[in-house]
Amino acid sequence: METRHFSIGELAGAAGVPTSTLRYYERAGVLRPTGRTAANYRLYDESSLERLRFVRAAQAAGFTLDDIQTLLALRAGETAHCAEVQELVEARLGGVEERLRDLRSVRGVLRDSLRLCKEREATGECHVLETLGRSAKADS
Repeated sequence: METRHFSIGELAGAAGVPTSTLRYYERAGVLRPTGRTAANYRLYDESSLERLRFVRAAQAAGFTLDDIQTLLALRAGETAHCAEVQELVEARLGGVEERLRDLRSVRGVLRDSLRLCKEREATGECHVLETLGRSAKADS
């Protein structure tokens, strides 16, 4: 049975990503062409498509490309390394928790700013512009 080969454009289309993403993944070391044509164009096979889908799923789950390289290496091993995967998951979860705290703080500031803007709208004063202006002067 003959292996199906994809050009970079065909692989990108099959995965629903731009070709620039594939080139970026290649530079980052998470995807490699499985061959080249006589004209030196990249060729990929079915395993490349499966790997690309894994990379995209891992990114959607919050893993960095460095994490994904580790996951791919662990996946290629002969035994499961659940403890190492758990460490990566815990690290990413910690980062998500921190970002959520930051976002909650930003949400509070924006809600307060919006409330003050609405309260002062009739006066023509803009609390947000005044506050940002004071911050800009203090930073200089």
